[in-house]
Amino acid sequence: MKFKGFSASQIRIARPTDQLTEIVTFYEEGIGLPKLTQFSNHAGYDGVIFGLPDSQYHLEFTTHAEGSPCPAPTKDNLLVLYIEEKDEIQTIINRLANQGFFPVEPENPYWEERGTTIEDPDGWRLVLMNTKGI
Repeated sequence: MKFKGFSASQIRIARPTDQLTEIVTFYEEGIGLPKLTQFSNHAGYDGVIFGLPDSQYHLEFTTHAEGSPCPAPTKDNLLVLYIEEKDEIQTIINRLANQGFFPVEPENPYWEERGTTIEDPDGWRLVLMNTKGI
């Protein structure tokens, strides 16, 4: 990817959690993201990296042996997945409901027009948006 003044080969969004097992279940089994790799006891950290639809984009979740406090900052800090097929969104919603995760009202009503907002085990919000994106 070429940007103004630099190029980057990958983009990764990373955040800590104290519920790594639950987060893995949510994103791998509930959302359906593929697990690319995981690691244990790297300087006291365990983690997992999930792939997004293109291998250049990743989500990483880590936990530290001494704890990884990570309260969700606000209800409007979002990870948005743009999914064009409504039936695919419904499949994800059903899988998450089977895990005990249900849609919540978004802070910003824009996301309700064509999307579904769900909180992950840490309270971070994910929007399944029924558009192809920008």
